[in-house]
Amino acid sequence: MKNPGATAVFVSCALACAPAMAQAPNPAPAAPSADAPAPAPQTQAPAGVKLYVISPANGARVRSPFVVQFGLKGMGVTQAGSSAPNAGHHHLLVDVAEPVSETAVIPSDKSHLHFGGGQTETTLDLPPGRHTLQLVLGDAKHRPFTPLVASQKIEIVVVSPTKKRKHRRHSA
Repeated sequence: MKNPGATAVFVSCALACAPAMAQAPNPAPAAPSADAPAPAPQTQAPAGVKLYVISPANGARVRSPFVVQFGLKGMGVTQAGSSAPNAGHHHLLVDVAEPVSETAVIPSDKSHLHFGGGQTETTLDLPPGRHTLQLVLGDAKHRPFTPLVASQKIEIVVVSPTKKRKHRRHSA
């Protein structure tokens, strides 16, 4: 039989020592250095701007590859890095579930496609299935405008490619 006194001592020590073993709270974040530059203010978008997907339409059934056309009213399209007033460049979000941060730089990866050359359309090659597409307009530094200039998220279905049927002639 095990020593019950040893077990009681272990449990008592574990309970008594637990507060000392608890993790210390995270220290407060360090104050910004006086030498560090302040973050640049976000670029303002004019009132009434509309960003939208011209094609494909919401709910469309498409075969890959397919063309996506970008539409923008109330602002201009320019290259990334350009400080032209009331102009930005497109970012296409493919199958992105999370909302875009309105203050952070828009990522550039396989789901956040960047069009820094001022492009207004692209060709996508997506696997069969349901996909979402959404446009976000970025400023010269790849940040969203304020207020956010983004299209509605649309859903499309990419259908499997079909094999071409050979037409047989029926002889009489």
